[in-house]
Amino acid sequence: MIYTVTFNPAIDYAIGVENLEPGMTNRSTFEQLLPGGKGLNVSTILNHLGMENTALGFIAGFTGAEIKRSFEALGGKSDFIELKEGISRINVKIKSQEETEINAAGPVIDREAVEQLMEKLNRLKDGDILILAGSIPSSMSDSLYSDIMKMLSDRDIMIAVDATKELLLNVMPYQPFLVKPNNHELGEIFGVTLSRREEVVPYAKKLQEKGAGNVLVSMAGEGAVLIAENGEVFMSAAPKGQVKNSVGAGDSMVAGFIAGWCEKKDYAHAFKMGLSAGSASAFSELLATKEEIGQVYQSFELLK
Repeated sequence: MIYTVTFNPAIDYAIGVENLEPGMTNRSTFEQLLPGGKGLNVSTILNHLGMENTALGFIAGFTGAEIKRSFEALGGKSDFIELKEGISRINVKIKSQEETEINAAGPVIDREAVEQLMEKLNRLKDGDILILAGSIPSSMSDSLYSDIMKMLSDRDIMIAVDATKELLLNVMPYQPFLVKPNNHELGEIFGVTLSRREEVVPYAKKLQEKGAGNVLVSMAGEGAVLIAENGEVFMSAAPKGQVKNSVGAGDSMVAGFIAGWCEKKDYAHAFKMGLSAGSASAFSELLATKEEIGQVYQSFELLK
């Protein structure tokens, strides 16, 4: 079974404005409410690709109830922990001349709730897959992801981590199967600016030296790079298409890679599936369907 964890899920409220004028009354051209959060996005793409999974995380209040309802209405399976206080966040995404995001803080997650999550995760068995995705609330320790991996280190569980800074670096001693920074996040870790695919390779290998298995680096329009666990290096320019929505593209890449690996146990196929899923979601108003991902997969060849 595949499990995803989203510590701070949200309602993503997307609103279109013809020509945004700050300080003035603006009227929307469209509005959209969707369950959001990196782990939930991963789960949604896995569902689209026919990969059964369960979304874990925390929800609170009336917004939390709507996250659960809308996620399950889209076909998702969840096992959320309901917090006693606060409300789950609403993230506002304004689409106008430029795309502007306002992300809320979310509820405080107390120690009792964290212990409940750890109990759920401690039930995972050999052969399960766990995807830890996104940031955690400021009230929680940066060691939380590594605490989870330490607890599960006696089991044969494939763990993927999509996080930044200390959250990511702290898991390296526990040898995650997959990490997926973008080029800016990877550069921030090592104090450099990385703009081209070739520049990414030595720094991705440094993450492997720290303990990562596969290092998948997303680079928006520049494409992506994979340093595989077996030493192979894959890179590709971004598939061609019109970008309509950047939200969830990186999460889609993680889901596509995991689905591709489970399908064929082949790094080239997993990389191409990851890049196809990420690009297909960027080319769609919503997270990509299986058909959209398949169309992108057929449209390009990998460089090597």
